[in-house]
Amino acid sequence: MAEVDGATAAPRPDHDLNDVSWIEPPRCPECGALIRVFPTNYDRWVSLAMVELPAKDVPEAFRWRLTRLPDRSPVPTDIVAVRVRGIDPLPGEPVVPAHHMMCVPEWSEP
Repeated sequence: MAEVDGATAAPRPDHDLNDVSWIEPPRCPECGALIRVFPTNYDRWVSLAMVELPAKDVPEAFRWRLTRLPDRSPVPTDIVAVRVRGIDPLPGEPVVPAHHMMCVPEWSEP
């Protein structure tokens, strides 16, 4: 299921809580673009694009949403990526595309 969904990214590295240096998002090794890496709701990791797009512009296989895990705290403690399945979103509803939909390797010709 993870391979079909494209949820094959490596987990984020653990950061030292005492380290106050700036943490930048990782870059795609193929195209060099910034990506967001999130855990999925089934214990895998997925690389997502940095922007949300309307659902009409993202093929069904690449649609993700970011969802906050239920918690008693009003401050978001953890966010997971959930594949959009079942009921299709409205055409203008925002979704987060999987990065590999937008990835254009640096070595490829236009």
